[in-house]
Formats: sequence, C-alpha cells, structure tokens
Amino acid sequence: MDNGVLLVAGGAILGAILLIAVALRRASTRAAIRDRLNSDAPAVRPPPGSEPPSTEFSDDIPFVRRHAWIPWLLGLAVSLLLYFAMRLAPAYAIVPGLIVGLIGAELDRQRVLRRLALIDSQLADAIDLMVGALQAGGGLIAAMESAARESRWPLQPQLAEVLGRIRLGDDPQTVFRALTRRVPTENFSLFASALAVHWEVGGSLAGSLSMVGRTIRDRIELSRRVSSLTTQGRASVAAVMLATYFIAAVIWRNNTERMELFLASTIGSWLVGFAILLQAVGIVWTATASRIRY
Repeated sequence: MDNGVLLVAGGAILGAILLIAVALRRASTRAAIRDRLNSDAPAVRPPPGSEPPSTEFSDDIPFVRRHAWIPWLLGLAVSLLLYFAMRLAPAYAIVPGLIVGLIGAELDRQRVLRRLALIDSQLADAIDLMVGALQAGGGLIAAMESAARESRWPLQPQLAEVLGRIRLGDDPQTVFRALTRRVPTENFSLFASALAVHWEVGGSLAGSLSMVGRTIRDRIELSRRVSSLTTQGRASVAAVMLATYFIAAVIWRNNTERMELFLASTIGSWLVGFAILLQAVGIVWTATASRIRY
C-alpha cells in the first residue's frame, strides 16, 4: 500500500512539473506573438494574386530546436520510480536518472545535428540548381523558385519563406538575416551573405554561388571523413565498457556472496553508481570530442 501511495505521489510531482513546463512554454509563445503584433514595423499589404507569407516560422526560432528539459524530466521520473516504487538504495536510484538525462540530452543533440547536416546537404544541391538557372539567363528570384520546386523538406519551406517575404515587399537584407537565424549554420551564413551582397551591389552571382556550393560540399566531405576516422575510437570506448561489465560478471560468478555484500553496502553502491555515471560521461565526452568545428 505504501509503495502505491509513494508511486502516486511521484507521478503527481512529475505531472505537476510537466504542466508547469507546458504553461511556461505557452506563456512564452503568447509573449512572442504579442511582441510581433505590437512591433513598429509597417504593415505590408500583399499585392493581388500573390501568396500570403508563411506563418509557420519565427525569425528568432531555429527550424529545429533542442528539448533539453525532456531528458532530465525522464531521468527524474526514473529516479523517483526506482526510489519510491522499487525501494532501491539512493545511489542506485539517483545514478540511473542522471544517466538517462545525460544520454537523452546527447541523443537530442545528435538529432539536431542530423537535421542540420541534412539541410546543408540539400542546400548544396539547391545551389547547383540556382547556378544552372543563373547561367541560363534567369534572374535570382526565378533561380530560387526553381530550387524551391526541386527541394524537399526541410529546405523547401525555408526557400519558400524567403521568396514569399521578398514578393510581399519585405527588406531582402532582413529576410536573409532571418534565414540565418532560422538555420544557424555556417553554410547558410555563406549562402545568405552571397545573396545579400549581390542584392546590394549586383554583379555575377553564378560565380559566387558556385564557390559557396563548392565550399559547402568540401565541408560536408570533411565532416564525413572525420566521422569515419573517429569510428575506431568510439568502438574502442564501447569495447572497454563491455569489458568492465564482463569483469564484473566474472567476479560475481566466482564469489557471489562477497559481491552481494559489496553491492548492498553504502560505499559499494555509491562506488558502483559513480563508475557507471563516469561511463555515461565518457560516452557524452567522446561524442563531443569527435564533433567537427569549423
């Protein structure tokens, strides 16, 4: 009965935390909408026959965002469940929650990096299409329209947003800066800078975009090479971790009684929990060290 009451209490605490997080998120969204509606920027009425601007984006919010608080909430839930429901020692309840938070945060970071790598790869293909259209005698808007038609998510909505705002009379420099804020990568900064400079001073855009596209492809190739070269290191880390658990299993099999006493003691539980936590930190550190920075 006590376990059930404690489990219900832990679930109620977790639910309250989730409700508070949702309420704060909605309040932040409403505040951002009010600020945008109350801005001093003059309203631009779209010309007849033009498409309205997309309301899917916010200039200051990246198209892919991290959810840093979700893994730690899951880790808190795991710790509460282990401590109140399963009656485990504090070390065996706290450490798994920390591990869930660390590993979950790293997985969320990897998700964001994969999305950014995908849109960078699509940008290189779109630039090739734009260069071909420009060399054939088309204008910048026509070239971007061609690239937007051939692109897929997540790049296609970004290009469509840029085209829609320019057609409706927004300042092109502001539109290009907003693009770099929605897609915060060095490759999109190069792309937006090339478009902004061309819009101000003119000149041959095909040559500039060609160089930008070549630079983006070189960066993508370098990132893939670094990833392949660090695979051996990551495999070595995994092997060392597995060897640790293999040694623990051998010791358990040879002397089960002493191993149980060690795990049941306060010092033993904290030492084991700290060792497992260090392994999780090592996984995160290895992933961070193998990440390329320009």
